[in-house]
Amino acid sequence: MPLHSPNLDDRRFQQFVDDAKRYIQERAPEWTDHNVSDPGVTLVETVAHMADQIVYRLNRVPEKNHLAFLDLVGITLFPPVAARTDVTFWLSAPRDETVAVPVGTEVTTLRTEAEDAVVFATERDLRIVSCALRHLMAQPRGEPVADRTTELAEGGDVLCFTAAPRPGDCLLFGLTAAVPDCAVALELDSRVDGVGVDPRQPPLVWEAWTADGWRSCEVHRDGTGGLNRPGEVVLHVPGGHVLSRSGGHEGGWLRCRVTDPLPDQPFYTTSPTVRAADVCTVGGTTRVVHAETVYDEALGESSGLPGQRLRLAHAPVVGDDPPLLLQTAERDGWEDWRVVPHFSESRPDDRHITLDAATGDLAFGPAVREPDGSLRQYGMVAPKGAVIRARRYRTGGGRSGNVARGAISVLRTSIPFITEVVNREAAHGGVDGETVEEAKVRAPITLRAQERAVTLRDYEELARRAAPETARITCLEGATDEVGAYAVRVLVVPQAVPDPGGRLRFEQLVPGDALLDRVTRHLDERRLIGTRLAVGPPYYQGVTVVATVHAFRGVETDRVRRAAHDALYRHLDPLTGGADGRGWPFGRPVQAGEVFAVLQRVPGVELVDEVVLHPADPLTGKRGDPTDRIDLEPTALVFSFDHRVRVIGDAA
Repeated sequence: MPLHSPNLDDRRFQQFVDDAKRYIQERAPEWTDHNVSDPGVTLVETVAHMADQIVYRLNRVPEKNHLAFLDLVGITLFPPVAARTDVTFWLSAPRDETVAVPVGTEVTTLRTEAEDAVVFATERDLRIVSCALRHLMAQPRGEPVADRTTELAEGGDVLCFTAAPRPGDCLLFGLTAAVPDCAVALELDSRVDGVGVDPRQPPLVWEAWTADGWRSCEVHRDGTGGLNRPGEVVLHVPGGHVLSRSGGHEGGWLRCRVTDPLPDQPFYTTSPTVRAADVCTVGGTTRVVHAETVYDEALGESSGLPGQRLRLAHAPVVGDDPPLLLQTAERDGWEDWRVVPHFSESRPDDRHITLDAATGDLAFGPAVREPDGSLRQYGMVAPKGAVIRARRYRTGGGRSGNVARGAISVLRTSIPFITEVVNREAAHGGVDGETVEEAKVRAPITLRAQERAVTLRDYEELARRAAPETARITCLEGATDEVGAYAVRVLVVPQAVPDPGGRLRFEQLVPGDALLDRVTRHLDERRLIGTRLAVGPPYYQGVTVVATVHAFRGVETDRVRRAAHDALYRHLDPLTGGADGRGWPFGRPVQAGEVFAVLQRVPGVELVDEVVLHPADPLTGKRGDPTDRIDLEPTALVFSFDHRVRVIGDAA
């Protein structure tokens, strides 16, 4: 990127010439011809041109020295991070054979007039395995399984659970094959007569047997309304699904289990029945990354000298593990080299290289002269004349890969029998590469902390370094009655991409266990002995705004209502809300007067009549008493929940 040089002297060529002419009038008033044809003016312009060049070079000295100092202390720019998500490939029709989706298959978002398509590539091979139903079994709670396959084949009505269902009753489906990471459709002829269970919220959970035990399946669609009517249930089977034996029969097992009802949730009074059942595979899910893979890039030949440097053709390099597979052609074939952060621990026979992921520069180990005059080689030197190639690396990344769910819908690589592709969740984790200005801000903090967490700011900086893809991280002194004495509380807000319409779902703001574990391990190795560490999400205080506004005469009320809702969700946003657009500050109260001002600025609003705030629970949906101020704890953030805006408009 271009460096913005400081201006120690902001004068330019014409200013030097004008200053010189003013001095001529003061020092030599007898010189009256100041036209460009005068030889003296020509000499002045020549000197002014030389002075302009000197000032230009002088202005670059401080920036050059600053960058050289950063390089001396080992401060390098962080490369961009690539966004990732899961993408489901849907079959045009069920197949009898396995459909393979190879690694590197490219999918993209839809290209528009304003935005280019964002390209993603699969990170591993996907096998969409064909399957069918082999066994049907029922297992009442606390009892052995009972085979119902024969009854089903004879066309009888098979009870799914006990006559009066109880939590823990299960209906098991044995498949002919294990279908990890596949989407499975169960066509069921199910019915229940006179049961008050809510078809939209049945007390059921679908699970698959894996090497780690039963794991939940995501229900893509339930056309049976909780086994109440004939229809199709489409499940996303988790990875790790394996063949196993149950009741003396082998199969890839799925089960439908009755759960404890939630408060006010209707429950079964009679067991549903199954008269016919069929199973088939309709798709598969795999991980994709916002990066393009480069294979077999020729980098030249080895000079046989220590410290040789080369540059990749494409940068920046996405930080995979390993980020780069480098090979050299030697007598025994292609030899692999390993990327290391530095050569301090490299021996002369270690095939080590370093890589600057931001620029694509790579270097072989140097030879350093010791105090006794001998040379010590850090890392192996590639044989002279050996061909060097980058066998594989990824390039790309950045915030542009953070796309909403459903945005990835174009199959760029043609695959037989695949008709549709879609991402069920938003792609997240994409972070732009660090700029020089950001590195200059980070450098003093890094030098002060020295990989040790002492102050709260140290914890915050080290946590960001461990998880750069997070949206927000803040560190507070832990409350003694909550986490104990000498405690540091680290609050992690994950990156989240709003759904179409700009709305965040609550589950998007809950950091995953893998992210929290990574931050905890990184900080635990660097904390002071005796300091307690608590890493977790903040408390999200739901806020519901109920308001009445008047629209200008002739303005469409529906348009004003949509704009008012957008303004409220945008302002009361934990990631991009607040007065500065950097996210709602931790612990900052929500006041009706501030919301009043937000609504008054909405286009089409003539008058804001009333604003009432309700504290809300995002999980249960319950709202509290109306108020004009909602106070937040220092560890809390706001979350917009079901705002209600009434718009009153006059007839045109």
